[in-house]
Amino acid sequence: MTDQTGFDQLALELFRFQYQLNPVYQEYVNALQIVGTDVQRVEDIPFLPIQFFKTRDVRTTIFEPEAVFMSSGTTQTINSRHAVRSLSLYRQSFMRAFEEFYGPVNEWCIIGLLPSYLERSNSSLVVMADELVKLSGHPDSGFYLYEHEKLAGVLQALEARQQKTLLIGVTFGLLDFAERFPMPLQHTIIMETGGMKGRREEMTRQEVHAILQKAFGLPCIHSEYGMTELLSQGYSKGEGIFHTPAWMKVKIRQEDDPLDVRSSGTGIINVIDLANIYSCCFIATEDVGRVYEDGSFEVQGRVDNSDIRGCSLMVAGL
Repeated sequence: MTDQTGFDQLALELFRFQYQLNPVYQEYVNALQIVGTDVQRVEDIPFLPIQFFKTRDVRTTIFEPEAVFMSSGTTQTINSRHAVRSLSLYRQSFMRAFEEFYGPVNEWCIIGLLPSYLERSNSSLVVMADELVKLSGHPDSGFYLYEHEKLAGVLQALEARQQKTLLIGVTFGLLDFAERFPMPLQHTIIMETGGMKGRREEMTRQEVHAILQKAFGLPCIHSEYGMTELLSQGYSKGEGIFHTPAWMKVKIRQEDDPLDVRSSGTGIINVIDLANIYSCCFIATEDVGRVYEDGSFEVQGRVDNSDIRGCSLMVAGL
Protein backbone atom coordinates (compact mmCIF):
# COMPACT_ATOMS: atom_id res chain seq x y z
CA MET A 1 0.00 0.00 0.00
CA THR A 2 1.95 2.98 -1.28
CA ASP A 3 -0.68 5.46 -2.42
CA GLN A 4 -3.92 7.04 -1.31
CA THR A 5 -5.99 4.99 -3.78
CA GLY A 6 -4.61 1.72 -2.42
CA PHE A 7 -5.25 2.85 1.16
CA ASP A 8 -8.82 3.87 0.36
CA GLN A 9 -9.61 0.60 -1.40
CA LEU A 10 -8.31 -1.46 1.49
CA ALA A 11 -10.13 0.73 4.02
CA LEU A 12 -13.42 0.20 2.20
CA GLU A 13 -12.84 -3.56 1.99
CA LEU A 14 -12.15 -3.68 5.72
CA PHE A 15 -15.21 -1.55 6.45
CA ARG A 16 -17.45 -4.04 4.62
CA PHE A 17 -15.72 -6.97 6.34
CA GLN A 18 -16.14 -5.42 9.78
CA TYR A 19 -19.66 -4.19 9.17
CA GLN A 20 -20.69 -7.75 8.30
CA LEU A 21 -18.77 -9.63 10.99
CA ASN A 22 -18.43 -7.23 13.93
CA PRO A 23 -21.78 -7.14 15.78
CA VAL A 24 -20.89 -4.09 17.88
CA TYR A 25 -19.74 -2.04 14.90
CA GLN A 26 -22.73 -3.13 12.81
CA GLU A 27 -25.10 -2.14 15.61
CA TYR A 28 -23.44 1.27 15.88
CA VAL A 29 -23.52 1.94 12.13
CA ASN A 30 -27.17 0.91 11.99
CA ALA A 31 -27.97 3.20 14.94
CA LEU A 32 -26.64 6.08 12.86
CA GLN A 33 -29.22 5.10 10.23
CA ILE A 34 -26.43 4.42 7.78
CA VAL A 35 -26.89 1.50 5.41
CA GLY A 36 -23.56 -0.28 5.26
CA THR A 37 -23.87 -1.17 1.57
CA ASP A 38 -24.36 2.51 0.75
CA VAL A 39 -20.87 3.44 2.00
CA GLN A 40 -18.83 3.82 -1.18
CA ARG A 41 -16.22 6.38 -0.07
CA VAL A 42 -13.74 6.39 2.80
CA GLU A 43 -15.13 9.80 3.76
CA ASP A 44 -18.47 8.14 4.57
CA ILE A 45 -17.14 5.40 6.87
CA PRO A 46 -18.44 5.85 10.44
CA PHE A 47 -15.89 5.88 13.28
CA LEU A 48 -16.64 3.81 16.37
CA PRO A 49 -16.40 5.80 19.64
CA ILE A 50 -13.46 4.49 21.62
CA GLN A 51 -15.63 4.14 24.74
CA PHE A 52 -17.09 0.94 23.27
CA PHE A 53 -13.84 -0.84 24.14
CA LYS A 54 -14.72 -0.22 27.80
CA THR A 55 -18.24 -1.62 27.69
CA ARG A 56 -18.48 -4.04 24.76
CA ASP A 57 -16.49 -6.86 23.18
CA VAL A 58 -15.30 -5.28 19.93
CA ARG A 59 -14.39 -8.29 17.75
CA THR A 60 -14.59 -8.96 14.04
CA THR A 61 -15.28 -12.67 13.45
CA ILE A 62 -15.45 -15.21 16.27
CA PHE A 63 -12.06 -16.16 17.69
CA GLU A 64 -10.15 -17.02 20.83
CA PRO A 65 -7.79 -14.07 21.42
CA GLU A 66 -4.08 -14.72 21.66
CA ALA A 67 -3.89 -11.72 24.02
CA VAL A 68 -6.22 -9.18 25.59
CA PHE A 69 -4.62 -5.76 25.96
CA MET A 70 -5.99 -3.57 28.74
CA SER A 71 -5.56 0.14 29.35
CA SER A 72 -4.14 1.41 32.61
CA GLY A 73 -6.39 3.11 35.13
CA THR A 74 -7.48 3.29 38.72
CA THR A 75 -9.86 1.01 40.57
CA GLN A 76 -12.56 3.63 39.98
CA THR A 77 -12.23 3.58 36.19
CA ILE A 78 -13.43 1.12 33.58
CA ASN A 79 -10.46 0.05 31.49
CA SER A 80 -10.49 -0.59 27.76
CA ARG A 81 -10.09 -4.18 26.57
CA HIS A 82 -8.76 -5.04 23.13
CA ALA A 83 -9.02 -8.69 22.14
CA VAL A 84 -6.09 -9.44 19.83
CA ARG A 85 -6.56 -12.40 17.52
CA SER A 86 -2.91 -12.52 16.41
CA LEU A 87 0.11 -11.15 18.26
CA SER A 88 2.16 -11.71 15.11
CA LEU A 89 0.02 -9.10 13.33
CA TYR A 90 0.72 -6.63 16.14
CA ARG A 91 4.45 -7.39 16.01
CA GLN A 92 4.54 -6.95 12.26
CA SER A 93 2.80 -3.58 12.56
CA PHE A 94 4.99 -2.07 15.28
CA MET A 95 8.25 -3.48 13.87
CA ARG A 96 7.62 -2.12 10.37
CA ALA A 97 6.66 1.27 11.79
CA PHE A 98 9.65 1.45 14.14
CA GLU A 99 12.15 0.59 11.42
CA GLU A 100 10.46 3.01 9.01
CA PHE A 101 11.12 5.87 11.44
CA TYR A 102 14.30 4.74 13.23
CA GLY A 103 16.05 2.21 11.03
CA PRO A 104 17.12 -1.36 11.90
CA VAL A 105 16.39 -2.16 15.53
CA ASN A 106 19.67 -4.07 15.90
CA GLU A 107 21.56 -0.78 15.62
CA TRP A 108 20.02 0.39 18.90
CA CYS A 109 20.30 -0.25 22.58
CA ILE A 110 16.66 -0.16 23.75
CA ILE A 111 15.94 0.79 27.35
CA GLY A 112 12.45 0.85 28.82
CA LEU A 113 11.54 3.03 31.81
CA LEU A 114 7.94 1.89 32.12
CA PRO A 115 7.32 1.21 35.82
CA SER A 116 3.54 1.39 35.95
CA TYR A 117 3.21 -0.62 32.74
CA LEU A 118 5.71 -3.30 33.74
CA GLU A 119 3.59 -3.98 36.80
CA ARG A 120 0.79 -5.12 34.47
CA SER A 121 1.00 -8.19 32.26
CA ASN A 122 -1.52 -7.04 29.65
CA SER A 123 0.00 -3.79 28.37
CA SER A 124 0.42 -3.46 24.60
CA LEU A 125 3.25 -0.98 25.22
CA VAL A 126 5.21 -3.52 27.27
CA VAL A 127 4.73 -6.19 24.59
CA MET A 128 6.12 -3.78 21.99
CA ALA A 129 9.03 -2.59 24.11
CA ASP A 130 9.92 -6.13 25.16
CA GLU A 131 10.11 -7.26 21.54
CA LEU A 132 12.28 -4.25 20.62
CA VAL A 133 14.59 -5.04 23.56
CA LYS A 134 14.98 -8.64 22.40
CA LEU A 135 15.46 -7.83 18.73
CA SER A 136 18.03 -5.13 19.46
CA GLY A 137 20.34 -7.90 20.67
CA HIS A 138 22.31 -5.39 22.75
CA PRO A 139 23.55 -6.69 26.12
CA ASP A 140 22.51 -3.48 27.89
CA SER A 141 18.99 -3.41 26.45
CA GLY A 142 16.33 -4.03 29.07
CA PHE A 143 13.74 -2.66 31.49
CA TYR A 144 14.04 -0.65 34.67
CA LEU A 145 11.36 -0.32 37.30
CA TYR A 146 12.54 2.26 39.84
CA GLU A 147 16.30 1.57 39.53
CA HIS A 148 17.24 5.12 38.60
CA GLU A 149 20.81 4.98 39.89
CA LYS A 150 21.52 1.81 37.91
CA LEU A 151 19.92 3.33 34.82
CA ALA A 152 22.08 6.45 35.14
CA GLY A 153 25.22 4.32 35.23
CA VAL A 154 24.18 2.33 32.17
CA LEU A 155 23.40 5.48 30.17
CA GLN A 156 26.75 7.04 31.08
CA ALA A 157 28.56 3.88 29.93
CA LEU A 158 26.60 3.80 26.67
CA GLU A 159 27.34 7.48 26.06
CA ALA A 160 31.06 6.86 26.59
CA ARG A 161 30.91 4.16 23.89
CA GLN A 162 28.86 6.45 21.59
CA GLN A 163 26.18 3.75 21.36
CA LYS A 164 22.89 4.75 19.70
CA THR A 165 20.38 4.39 22.52
CA LEU A 166 16.61 4.78 22.77
CA LEU A 167 15.21 5.43 26.24
CA ILE A 168 11.47 4.91 25.98
CA GLY A 169 9.60 5.91 29.09
CA VAL A 170 6.30 6.77 30.66
CA THR A 171 6.12 10.50 31.37
CA PHE A 172 6.15 10.44 35.17
CA GLY A 173 9.05 7.94 35.15
CA LEU A 174 11.15 10.14 32.87
CA LEU A 175 10.43 13.23 34.98
CA ASP A 176 11.37 11.41 38.20
CA PHE A 177 14.61 10.21 36.59
CA ALA A 178 15.40 13.69 35.23
CA GLU A 179 15.07 15.21 38.71
CA ARG A 180 17.50 12.76 40.29
CA PHE A 181 20.02 12.16 37.52
CA PRO A 182 20.28 15.01 35.01
CA MET A 183 23.14 14.40 32.58
CA PRO A 184 24.18 15.48 29.09
CA LEU A 185 23.13 12.97 26.43
CA GLN A 186 24.52 13.09 22.90
CA HIS A 187 23.88 9.56 21.62
CA THR A 188 20.57 8.88 23.36
CA ILE A 189 17.04 9.61 22.16
CA ILE A 190 14.41 10.03 24.84
CA MET A 191 10.92 9.00 23.78
CA GLU A 192 7.97 9.70 26.06
CA THR A 193 4.82 7.65 25.73
CA GLY A 194 2.54 9.84 27.85
CA GLY A 195 1.02 8.70 31.10
CA MET A 196 0.74 10.65 34.33
CA LYS A 197 -2.27 8.80 35.77
CA GLY A 198 -2.38 10.78 38.97
CA ARG A 199 1.33 10.30 39.70
CA ARG A 200 2.08 13.97 39.18
CA GLU A 201 0.28 17.20 38.51
CA GLU A 202 -0.93 17.23 34.92
CA MET A 203 1.42 19.07 32.55
CA THR A 204 1.32 19.91 28.88
CA ARG A 205 3.56 18.01 26.49
CA GLN A 206 5.52 21.24 25.90
CA GLU A 207 6.18 21.62 29.64
CA VAL A 208 7.29 17.98 29.96
CA HIS A 209 9.59 18.23 26.96
CA ALA A 210 11.14 21.50 28.19
CA ILE A 211 12.04 19.88 31.52
CA LEU A 212 13.54 16.80 29.85
CA GLN A 213 15.46 18.83 27.27
CA LYS A 214 17.02 20.96 29.99
CA ALA A 215 17.89 17.97 32.22
CA PHE A 216 19.58 16.01 29.45
CA GLY A 217 20.84 18.77 27.15
CA LEU A 218 18.80 17.50 24.23
CA PRO A 219 17.53 19.58 21.29
CA CYS A 220 14.23 17.68 21.21
CA ILE A 221 12.21 14.90 22.83
CA HIS A 222 10.56 12.19 20.77
CA SER A 223 7.08 10.83 21.44
CA GLU A 224 5.02 7.77 20.63
CA TYR A 225 1.29 7.98 19.92
CA GLY A 226 -0.33 4.66 20.64
CA MET A 227 -3.17 3.26 22.67
CA THR A 228 -4.68 -0.01 23.82
CA GLU A 229 -7.33 0.14 21.13
CA LEU A 230 -4.85 0.46 18.24
CA LEU A 231 -2.29 -1.99 16.86
CA SER A 232 -0.24 0.78 15.19
CA GLN A 233 1.66 3.80 16.46
CA GLY A 234 2.58 7.27 15.29
CA TYR A 235 5.93 8.84 16.14
CA SER A 236 7.13 12.37 16.75
CA LYS A 237 10.79 13.30 16.41
CA GLY A 238 10.24 16.67 18.03
CA GLU A 239 7.89 19.61 18.53
CA GLY A 240 5.05 17.18 19.26
CA ILE A 241 4.34 16.67 15.53
CA PHE A 242 3.45 13.03 14.83
CA HIS A 243 3.73 11.05 11.62
CA THR A 244 2.12 7.69 10.92
CA PRO A 245 3.06 4.62 8.88
CA ALA A 246 1.32 4.12 5.54
CA TRP A 247 -1.46 1.89 6.94
CA MET A 248 -2.52 4.42 9.62
CA LYS A 249 -4.15 7.79 9.01
CA VAL A 250 -5.50 10.46 11.32
CA LYS A 251 -8.61 12.54 10.62
CA ILE A 252 -10.41 15.31 12.51
CA ARG A 253 -14.06 15.37 13.56
CA GLN A 254 -16.02 18.35 14.76
CA GLU A 255 -17.06 18.28 18.41
CA ASP A 256 -20.63 19.37 17.75
CA ASP A 257 -21.09 16.92 14.85
CA PRO A 258 -19.18 13.63 15.15
CA LEU A 259 -20.11 12.68 11.59
CA ASP A 260 -18.38 15.78 10.19
CA VAL A 261 -14.93 14.27 9.56
CA ARG A 262 -12.21 16.22 7.76
CA SER A 263 -8.73 15.45 6.47
CA SER A 264 -7.16 18.46 8.17
CA GLY A 265 -7.93 21.16 10.70
CA THR A 266 -8.59 21.23 14.43
CA GLY A 267 -11.06 19.15 16.41
CA ILE A 268 -11.16 15.66 17.90
CA ILE A 269 -8.93 12.93 16.51
CA ASN A 270 -10.25 9.98 14.53
CA VAL A 271 -7.85 7.19 13.56
CA ILE A 272 -7.94 4.71 10.70
CA ASP A 273 -5.66 1.81 11.64
CA LEU A 274 -5.75 -0.89 8.99
CA ALA A 275 -3.86 -3.26 11.32
CA ASN A 276 -7.02 -3.49 13.47
CA ILE A 277 -8.38 -6.17 11.14
CA TYR A 278 -10.12 -8.22 13.83
CA SER A 279 -11.41 -5.41 16.05
CA CYS A 280 -12.30 -2.10 14.38
CA CYS A 281 -10.14 -0.06 12.01
CA PHE A 282 -12.13 3.15 12.46
CA ILE A 283 -11.77 4.68 15.93
CA ALA A 284 -13.12 7.98 17.24
CA THR A 285 -10.72 8.89 20.08
CA GLU A 286 -11.12 11.43 22.86
CA ASP A 287 -7.93 13.30 21.95
CA VAL A 288 -8.15 16.92 20.84
CA GLY A 289 -5.69 17.86 18.15
CA ARG A 290 -4.79 19.31 14.82
CA VAL A 291 -4.14 17.49 11.55
CA TYR A 292 -1.99 19.24 8.94
CA GLU A 293 -2.32 19.11 5.16
CA ASP A 294 0.52 16.57 4.88
CA GLY A 295 -1.24 14.16 7.28
CA SER A 296 1.00 14.88 10.27
CA PHE A 297 -0.76 15.80 13.49
CA GLU A 298 -0.38 17.05 17.03
CA VAL A 299 -2.29 16.21 20.18
CA GLN A 300 -3.44 19.23 22.20
CA GLY A 301 -5.23 17.53 25.07
CA ARG A 302 -8.25 15.40 25.83
CA VAL A 303 -11.94 16.09 25.71
CA ASP A 304 -13.56 16.29 29.11
CA ASN A 305 -16.12 13.48 29.20
CA SER A 306 -18.79 15.93 30.25
CA ASP A 307 -18.14 17.90 27.05
CA ILE A 308 -18.36 15.06 24.56
CA ARG A 309 -21.43 15.54 22.40
CA GLY A 310 -22.89 13.33 19.75
CA CYS A 311 -20.73 10.24 20.15
CA SER A 312 -21.47 9.91 23.84
CA LEU A 313 -25.18 10.08 23.13
CA MET A 314 -24.79 7.33 20.56
CA VAL A 315 -22.94 5.16 23.07
CA ALA A 316 -25.55 5.73 25.74
CA GLY A 317 -28.24 4.58 23.35
CA LEU A 318 -26.65 1.24 22.51
